[in-house]
Amino acid sequence: MLYLAFYYPPSRASGVYRPRATANLLAEQGWDVTVFAAPLTFLRDAIGSFDEKLLDSVDPRITVERPYLNQFVWQKNVHEFSRFRGTFPFLSRSVYDWGQKHVFPENYASWAWASVRRALRMHARKKFDVVLATGNPFASFAAAWMFNKLTRTPYILDNRDAWTLDLFTEEPAFEKGHPAYRWEKRVLKSAANVVFVNDALRSWHAERYPRVADRMMVVPNGWDSDTLPGTIEPPAKVHDDGEERRPRFSYVGTLTGKQPIEPLIEGFDRAREHPDMAGAGLDLHGYLGFFKGADTKLLKRIASALDPDAEEGPDLPSGVRYCGPVSKTELGEVYRNSDVLVFLAGGARYVTSGKIFEYMAAGRPIVSVHAPGSAAEEVLRDYPLWFNPGGLDPEAIAGSMVAAAKAAAGLDRPQIDEASAYAARFERTVSLEPLVQRLNELAARKGAVAG
Repeated sequence: MLYLAFYYPPSRASGVYRPRATANLLAEQGWDVTVFAAPLTFLRDAIGSFDEKLLDSVDPRITVERPYLNQFVWQKNVHEFSRFRGTFPFLSRSVYDWGQKHVFPENYASWAWASVRRALRMHARKKFDVVLATGNPFASFAAAWMFNKLTRTPYILDNRDAWTLDLFTEEPAFEKGHPAYRWEKRVLKSAANVVFVNDALRSWHAERYPRVADRMMVVPNGWDSDTLPGTIEPPAKVHDDGEERRPRFSYVGTLTGKQPIEPLIEGFDRAREHPDMAGAGLDLHGYLGFFKGADTKLLKRIASALDPDAEEGPDLPSGVRYCGPVSKTELGEVYRNSDVLVFLAGGARYVTSGKIFEYMAAGRPIVSVHAPGSAAEEVLRDYPLWFNPGGLDPEAIAGSMVAAAKAAAGLDRPQIDEASAYAARFERTVSLEPLVQRLNELAARKGAVAG
């Protein structure tokens, strides 16, 4: 299999865990997997999205190739410019923009064409049976389509995101007539299957591309058993010195400007007014933004969330602590020391977020902080320790936090087992089963035709 997964370890982008788990699972099942991913110089130097520890979690049987990417839009230092760009900066900009408008409308187009060239050379030596492409970026879809046209190798498109739909505004992502719409129609038309992470996204695309609807399928995200222990015991109710433990709330995941940070912090501040919550803490674990440069802006936004008129500074609101990034391999310890998990998410009906599956696997009370109607609600509805304020009203969030803290204080083994049993159905190898089955079918069919 050829796996076109631009964001792949050591990238720390939010979508990296699904390709990582899929490739590992296929390798375990005997597939010969080749992954085409982003150049390391791009991850490290251009966008600052790099987690060295993630490389250790990649199955050594997987071959990882990193085709060329023209980093035109990310180059800020004139010393990095090519001779042509340095000599003719305006002309080179015009040429680049023309390609975006008339060839492929994404800054990753060069990676797609380089991927096709490299795949053709590899295919000549040992033929690929099937191609799996995941987006974003959606240049991977174009590469899969072109490779199919040249070799007739079937391909599946895995939409971790949406190309022409803005998941947060729920409006079209581009103006009418944008070339992205033509490309989306083209790649979907020829795909053996098109995969989405929730039914809301599948339905939206099925309505717009009815001729492809019967080839669309839902493969939800999941949690990874190789980075989380099977059972995470709740923290002790009393500290070693005999003092009663105060509730510890935790958010785990990348913080971005799309998330409702202000309602979360205001709701937590109001919750601390409750007698049982006076010493409660809220720990924020994760990167600030997906790319370098977002740290300062987001930290200031968190610090000033309670008082927008206050002078911005490094101090966070009372009880709130930014703990920095946490490695995927250290998540178990974070969950072990948390009483309640906070599910903070932007968007609504089209956004599930992969983190929610991990939260459930930890067996902790979960407080939702997101707009009503989120796709995650479909997953959480039957989770026995879910506390839903029904929206972003700080008073309602505070009430859910107090209720969740009380539930955490009385959490017992049967409750943990019930929560874990529900979460088990979303373990990654379980959730990926329909996709793996379909890949096996396509590979078998390809082999039969070749025979």
